[in-house]
Amino acid sequence: MRVIAGSARRIQLKSLEGDNTRPTLDRYKETLFNTIQTYVPDSYFIDVFAGTGSIGIEALSRGARKAVFIENNKKAVAVINENLEKTHLADKAEVIAGDAISSLMRLESKGVADVIFIDPPYNRGYEIQTLKLLQGSALAGEDTLIVVEASNDTDLSELSELGFDIIKTKDYRTNRHIFLMRKET
Repeated sequence: MRVIAGSARRIQLKSLEGDNTRPTLDRYKETLFNTIQTYVPDSYFIDVFAGTGSIGIEALSRGARKAVFIENNKKAVAVINENLEKTHLADKAEVIAGDAISSLMRLESKGVADVIFIDPPYNRGYEIQTLKLLQGSALAGEDTLIVVEASNDTDLSELSELGFDIIKTKDYRTNRHIFLMRKET
């Protein structure tokens, strides 16, 4: 796993041993950033369920102004911090060790995010729980792009009821990226 583009290009990132995290494959990460490239420069980027931090680090490498990493696993938090130091991007980052919902609620006073990337453990309902919070959150404005990484069999039929429009979906072999924005009111 490596940083694909930008100031930290080609730097190899550390990952956790075992299957506690599921780093986004480089080819999927490249496709993701090709899709969101206009949102990233000078953005406030939030990486929820950050794992190794590779998505938020890629955003920082490509010019994001600030990235917040939210991760509950203490070993993964240590890996995120190591990767930020290795890439020399730690000064633009905030790492929060905690669960997604309470951590996002604490961030509400820090302004509207430009991009929120959500990549929870698959098939546990965390995608919908997180989106329910963002539905009325000050973090997700009308121009905030929300990207959810989920398994192909995750039921996201509630998205419209929650007030989100699907902008695009990118399907891969076992998972997909769903690009969302809040519905205009």
